[in-house]
Amino acid sequence: MSKKNSQRIDIPEPSISKFLFADTRMGWFWFIIRVWIGLQWIEAGWGKVTSPLWVGPHAGGAIKGFLIGSLGKSIGAHPDVQGFYVWWIKTIVLPNAQIFSHIVAFGELFVGIGLILGIFTGIAAFFGSFMNMNYLLSGTVSTNPILLFFQLLLILAWRVAGWVGIDRWLLPFLGTPWKPGKLFKK
Repeated sequence: MSKKNSQRIDIPEPSISKFLFADTRMGWFWFIIRVWIGLQWIEAGWGKVTSPLWVGPHAGGAIKGFLIGSLGKSIGAHPDVQGFYVWWIKTIVLPNAQIFSHIVAFGELFVGIGLILGIFTGIAAFFGSFMNMNYLLSGTVSTNPILLFFQLLLILAWRVAGWVGIDRWLLPFLGTPWKPGKLFKK
């Protein structure tokens, strides 16, 4: 490989994306988005955590009903649920419905807490997006596309999305994989 081809090239970030996703002045904007999404997750998660069909003695009952309904959306010329996801539902989730019931219930609650407190905001938004994508793949639209969209923006803004929150102190303390924080410096 020639020296010319191995040189590093930095492509500058556009001003608008720097402002939206890296400027601490946008922290309050992301705080509002974060709290709104977090409240959606807390409400959904709390309803499940306090339900005997999700976490109690009949755990797995609600998720089984939901997924059986999803399987009904997997037939026809243009199914809402695709074949690979039908395999996932039948082979992995339904046989382990009780475990997945707990994962979903507490996962929704923890995502909501993380977003509201602004703790590991990018990670919380990622897991929220992951759950929204699974709901969409199972044929349920509801508010999932809206939440997914805003969570993707939070993932992009991870550096400042938690600025008005715990991340303001936690991220400099822990650092990132490419730049250790105060905790890991000698």
